[in-house]
Amino acid sequence: MTLRPDLAIIAANVAPGSRVLDVGCGDGALMAALRDERGVDARGVELDRANVSAAVARGLSVIQGDADTDLADYPADAFDYAILSQTLQTTHRPDQVLDQLLRIGRRAFVSFPNFAHWRVRLSLLWGGRMPVTRLLPLEWFETPNIHHVTVDDFRAFVAARGLTVESAWFLSGDRLTSAAAANFRAEHAVFLLKR
Repeated sequence: MTLRPDLAIIAANVAPGSRVLDVGCGDGALMAALRDERGVDARGVELDRANVSAAVARGLSVIQGDADTDLADYPADAFDYAILSQTLQTTHRPDQVLDQLLRIGRRAFVSFPNFAHWRVRLSLLWGGRMPVTRLLPLEWFETPNIHHVTVDDFRAFVAARGLTVESAWFLSGDRLTSAAAANFRAEHAVFLLKR
């Protein structure tokens, strides 16, 4: 099974045998890879009922839940890692969701599309319209994205909260790119955080 590039980065950096909570786990592709390839005890929370069914059909432990409201039900330090991939920008209160992630997990992976990527900027500048790209494939009125975060926004957000960035990866297309000018060059970012 081929994982989306951000999920492949996460999968490669989760320690074997860990306990993981994947929040917004979709159909469970990452959880299945972690279970099958890394011996991880993976649990998931997903809002979409069809995705929950698909994940459960893979033999995964996934419940239907909302990142904005249901993470408070998990005990502190219950997981080695909490994962929030391409979900942060869809939550109503990303600050509170991130606080919950780092309460539940000793470390947190957070990935998101970078809304300051040069193609997004160019689309707004020349076309005057919200962009539709491979990573942002829906029109503005269809997208679940309600917070448009950039790499620099996220870095400032993390720094203001005194969180530690253990690692960060930046993707342009499906390839890693350097951290230099990532706010302009990266389409997607992945951060590994801890308190």
